[in-house]
Amino acid sequence: MCYIAPEYGSEGIASTKADVYSYGIMLIETFVRKKPTDDMFVEELTLRSWVESSANNIMEVIDANLLTEEDEKFVIKQACFSSIMALAMDCTAETPEKRINMRDVVIGLKKILNQIVDVRTP
Repeated sequence: MCYIAPEYGSEGIASTKADVYSYGIMLIETFVRKKPTDDMFVEELTLRSWVESSANNIMEVIDANLLTEEDEKFVIKQACFSSIMALAMDCTAETPEKRINMRDVVIGLKKILNQIVDVRTP
């Protein structure tokens, strides 16, 4: 269903939690360089489930143009991408009750930004 939260697609229920879901999908798409409508996502495999199944090896899903093992400060950058994908998973939980709110998304993004600033600071 692309960016549409499951409860909106099946029941027509719109809410801010549905917006959080859409944001999470967009966040995933940005860093894995795949769309929810990509041909690889058929039957039970979705963009979210693909990323979730690779949680222990983020290199399987992160766009290779963004991170390679030869990168300077690879470990720290990998940790940042892992944090971003974990945040996206929290945004795209199956039920609205399990999703975080946008205030918590912003807090999470600021923490990740601080990690990035630490990487850039000599």
